Amino acid sequence: MQVPAARVVFSDADRAEIAAAATEILASGQLTLGEYTRQFEAEFARAHNAPFAVAVSSGTAALEIILRAVGVARADVVVPTNTFAATAFAVRRAGGRPVFADISPRTLALSPQTLEAALTPATRAVVVVHIGGLIPDDVDAMARLCAERGLVLVEDAAHAHGCTHAGRHAGSFGLAAAFSFYPTKVITSGEGGMIVTADERVRDEALLYRDQGKASFLGNVHIRDGYAWRMSELHAVTGLVHLRHLPEFLEHRARVAARYDAAIDAMAGLDRLVVPAGNVSNYYKYVVLPRPGLDRSSLRKELKERHGVALAGEVYEAPLHQQPVFERFAAGPLPVAEDLCGRHICLPLHSDMTEAEADHVLGALSGALRSLTLDS
Repeated sequence: MQVPAARVVFSDADRAEIAAAATEILASGQLTLGEYTRQFEAEFARAHNAPFAVAVSSGTAALEIILRAVGVARADVVVPTNTFAATAFAVRRAGGRPVFADISPRTLALSPQTLEAALTPATRAVVVVHIGGLIPDDVDAMARLCAERGLVLVEDAAHAHGCTHAGRHAGSFGLAAAFSFYPTKVITSGEGGMIVTADERVRDEALLYRDQGKASFLGNVHIRDGYAWRMSELHAVTGLVHLRHLPEFLEHRARVAARYDAAIDAMAGLDRLVVPAGNVSNYYKYVVLPRPGLDRSSLRKELKERHGVALAGEVYEAPLHQQPVFERFAAGPLPVAEDLCGRHICLPLHSDMTEAEADHVLGALSGALRSLTLDS
């Protein structure tokens, strides 16, 4: 059996609906910022219990727009070192300086302690990243810390569609949140992103920034240093159709994850990230921590070549403070991230994964671990 790292799930009916809408859109000539974009924004806001949502061209654009709206130019922004490079790129392009912080071993994300250790007199904002679809269970404490220090808390929710903590959705803990619809995400529009906020000013600023900073769609008076961050109607209708499946995707992925949980807990030498009771993860990534000393590249090769199982990409394989592009912003070792980034793996988990596929992954993992242990 072959199990791919990821699988994008669109039913025959979904594809037919999107194709029909694409024909309608192309015939209308309204290819951007039209009715499908407005519907997608409204439905995404409703799904996340948010007052406002603004569709943009990517999750990176969403994050940069938020950071521009809150004014991080020439200021420090605390960023977990364990995140995709786009998080720090957005800080840089908004004029800020990324300050890298270590992570919690329970969540692979910022904690109040690692956040506080990274604060400087010039800190203006903090970006908390919901890694793999897990909202940190101490996010409320981080929000309180930011409020006490007069800092803006921003959520990088690129992984967190539909996720909740204590009954609250991703996007409700900070001033605003950035979601991504890249093809591997639980919900995709092909390319695209979404800003979610309860703040009218951030909403209004986002509307300006996404369309070249123009005061109106049809005018040429520019009042912000914007960019071409619009979402096309073709992407919007794709995301709108996919979004309808979010509840069933969450339910299905949770069942697969529960199957994984029971087996991983019974395997010696493995740990996993634990979702607190009552919380909802979309299991964008299913993170497993093998014992220290196991060679990850050898495990990947063994699973792929002998068992046909492709591991999903790590989150993330190298912390940002160790990457050449951010060398001038690095400040000392961040030991937890250096350890966990270097050895964790992500099991494949799809929104239509079968029990047979999940069991094959687990059997392959057990067999590969035995084989590598005997060889070591």
